[in-house]
Amino acid sequence: MARGGKRIGAGRPKGATTRRSREIADRATKEGLTPLEVMLTAMREHAAAKRWDEAASIAKDAAPYMHPRLASMQHTGRNGGPIQTVDLTKLSGDELAQLESIFGPLAGSGDDDAPDQGGEGEAGG
Repeated sequence: MARGGKRIGAGRPKGATTRRSREIADRATKEGLTPLEVMLTAMREHAAAKRWDEAASIAKDAAPYMHPRLASMQHTGRNGGPIQTVDLTKLSGDELAQLESIFGPLAGSGDDDAPDQGGEGEAGG
């Protein structure tokens, strides 16, 4: 008796082109006029005539073919776990002094826009 259902890895890979589609695309490229080139030419003509709405509409359609989408990124701590943080207000005076001897002033100034004391970002060298 046959069994149905989805099988992982079965079928054509997503985004794969057929041989015929690839041949058509290659032929259009050899002829020198691709759909993307038509869109870019039309966009430039609209922009030159200061018809910005039309140029922007075409640019929006052409953008995925020219610029990759930025992937979202999830920050994690060690081994995919949560990022460890420390509440400096809960440290004892000795613990805070020990950390400040390593990293410099950590708390108390309240000025997040103050330049780094460690020399990072300074000009020269």
